[in-house]
Amino acid sequence: MGKMNMPRRSLSFLVVLVWVASSAFAQTDKTDDFIKAEMKRQRIPGLSLAIVRDGQVIKAAGYGVTNTKLQTPAQPDTVYKIASVSKQFIATGIVLLAQDGKLGLDDPASRYLEGTPESWKPITIRHLLTHTAGLVREAPAFDPLKALSDADVIKSAYSVPLRYTPGEKWEYSNTGYFALAEIIRRVSGKPWPEYLSEKVFKPSAMNSTWTTNTKEIIPNRAQGYVDNDRLLDAPEWVALRPSGAFLSTVLDLAKWDAMLNSDEILRGSTRQQMWTPVSLNDGKTYPYGFGWFVETFSNRRVVHHSGGIPGFRAQFARFLDDKLSIIVVMNLDDVDIDSIWRGIADIYLQPVATRN
Repeated sequence: MGKMNMPRRSLSFLVVLVWVASSAFAQTDKTDDFIKAEMKRQRIPGLSLAIVRDGQVIKAAGYGVTNTKLQTPAQPDTVYKIASVSKQFIATGIVLLAQDGKLGLDDPASRYLEGTPESWKPITIRHLLTHTAGLVREAPAFDPLKALSDADVIKSAYSVPLRYTPGEKWEYSNTGYFALAEIIRRVSGKPWPEYLSEKVFKPSAMNSTWTTNTKEIIPNRAQGYVDNDRLLDAPEWVALRPSGAFLSTVLDLAKWDAMLNSDEILRGSTRQQMWTPVSLNDGKTYPYGFGWFVETFSNRRVVHHSGGIPGFRAQFARFLDDKLSIIVVMNLDDVDIDSIWRGIADIYLQPVATRN
């Protein structure tokens, strides 16, 4: 997945960098101080941040270094693995096919997957999207150091008993997102990275977003680290996981955030479905939609997703009513990222009583 030309029809939705001055300057200093303190406490080498309000970036910054040997400074355009933040893009590919009438979210997944066992017959696409299908977290054939087709990885899970009746409960499953990626391929007739590039990344002018297995030499790419004490180079995974597929920057993710305020890619009704808690068989709900957790923070609605992979952590949080988004990525995996994004949110969110 290479760099992409900027389509003219998306110009009205491009993110504009706004350098905040005067009264907001103290707030930006407070953010910097908070992040630097957290990085010191948690021994994080490098971190990039974007704060977006009403589709405009009001703060974009890098802290620390992306390579401890070269001492390369982190920047807003530094490229990181975003791990399971990628799930929203696989989910977007599926709902786009649904928007186009090419599949139904309540269709049985077996309609689009080859050779599924009888136990999989009750599993719907909606179950896969919401982690309620009963599938094992990782399929037996998944090996981060081997390149296998999604179909082969999925088939290795056919012999594994379901963990529960589909729709009975929520349990995180990367296998389900392999299945969704294979459904995108079969229904669209294109490899899923190509489909998402065409339908999501190019229209959003996300020119610095690639699959993790790209062969291109990527400028500004961060080195990932494991072991907080020794900061060892993270292993490079050969496998391309649909559940954690992409490399990106906070600025590219901010462009996607701006798109999520418009109907250019996803209709309003589609976005609402993605951000609705899943209903379980017993009528209760679980706070997860399609590739997004759907929760509250300080009495505010927030949709968010974190990601973790050897060497990297990421978080993308959207406060829907406040029109505020926090995007943070870093090159260390053993991190308490919740304390970071929630601390940033405390700085930028106004008290509920005074919010417009």
